[in-house]
Amino acid sequence: MKLYLATGNLHKIEELQAMLAAANLAVEVHTPAAVGGMPNVVEDQDSFSGNALKKARALAAMLPAEDWALADDSGLAVEILNGAPGVYSARYAGEGASDRDNLEKLLEMLKDVEDADRSASFRCHLALVSPSGEEQVFEGACHGRIISAPAGEGGFGYDPIFVPDGFDKTFAEISSAEKQALSHRGKAMRQLVDWIRSRAG
Repeated sequence: MKLYLATGNLHKIEELQAMLAAANLAVEVHTPAAVGGMPNVVEDQDSFSGNALKKARALAAMLPAEDWALADDSGLAVEILNGAPGVYSARYAGEGASDRDNLEKLLEMLKDVEDADRSASFRCHLALVSPSGEEQVFEGACHGRIISAPAGEGGFGYDPIFVPDGFDKTFAEISSAEKQALSHRGKAMRQLVDWIRSRAG
């Protein structure tokens, strides 16, 4: 099975490749560069699944019939902000915003919010699409809270301000293995791995 990752985000590519490698599947993982690059996709859907499917469909249209495109759409949903930044997580501070810009905007939005009201969850929807139109969506969530100042050097995005439930460290302070076991993307990936194994079996 050949799997093409429908993203230009190097952090996501590294995480997805590592998780697939750890599962010991008979899967070849490629980036969009192998087929000329990721097509330009406007992420204008109002759900993670909608955006993930749109990206996967765009890449799948460029692939041989027997291959698959895998797209990830994920983000952070803060309860007191009615689920924001949500699907706008990567551009919360505006188009072209850096991870730091987005993180600082979120902290500013929450500056007067008590610790008890800082509940949040990371959400991940993985869309798997074949050129023939077969589609699967796998979902994962990780619940936690937003702290008032960044901590840790690892991870990316909002990781330095997100503490998962049951922990006293942020995603940026724990190891990659710990994060994969807990994270929204890790949970969605395990569903994908189970699906691939069920087809192979």
